Amino acid sequence: MARVSQEHLDARRRQILDGAALCFARNGFHATSMQDVLKEVGLSAGAVYRYFSGKGELIRAIVTEVLDDVRSVYEEAGRQTPPPPPYELIDKVLRDVHGLRPGLREGGVPVFARLVIQVWTETLRDPELAVIIQDGFANVTAAWVRIVEGYQRAGMMNADADPEAVARVLVAAAQGFLTQQALFDRVPVESLESGLRGLMSMGEVSR
Repeated sequence: MARVSQEHLDARRRQILDGAALCFARNGFHATSMQDVLKEVGLSAGAVYRYFSGKGELIRAIVTEVLDDVRSVYEEAGRQTPPPPPYELIDKVLRDVHGLRPGLREGGVPVFARLVIQVWTETLRDPELAVIIQDGFANVTAAWVRIVEGYQRAGMMNADADPEAVARVLVAAAQGFLTQQALFDRVPVESLESGLRGLMSMGEVSR
């Protein structure tokens, strides 16, 4: 019997995760059955259950992967001197998350933001998922703290600013923007970058 390559296994896992994420974004976690996932990905139950035991494990895997992607972008930025400004960083994260998951579209429209809302809702019911979310956002916030400290060392931000407070506000800006994308039609990523750039220009206005 021919051995299945790791590349094939990884591609199959990616197929399952993307199909499940699309189902969850479309119909919500509780309204989605494993049969819906099987139909979406076009695989047998045995093929899917080889990778994931059920919906709970699927959504936890999806969330872990996304948070790792986001954290890695911010950690890399924190190693730069000076770090890129917030409007560039948050814009990059949102574009990367969408770009890494081209299958998360319904009628050509990205549905990642809708998935995020479904995940947040399920976090209130699933203690295991809540731990993943809390740990993930703690890591993202810690990465932002290091970025803010980099701004301060470079003279880009007041030295007396609280790095953790600034980090939380910047995380909240991205979360709030995703909420707008989920609730309202076609809110462009460019508007977040433009808005943050405008806010950061306040101290540059001559009087």
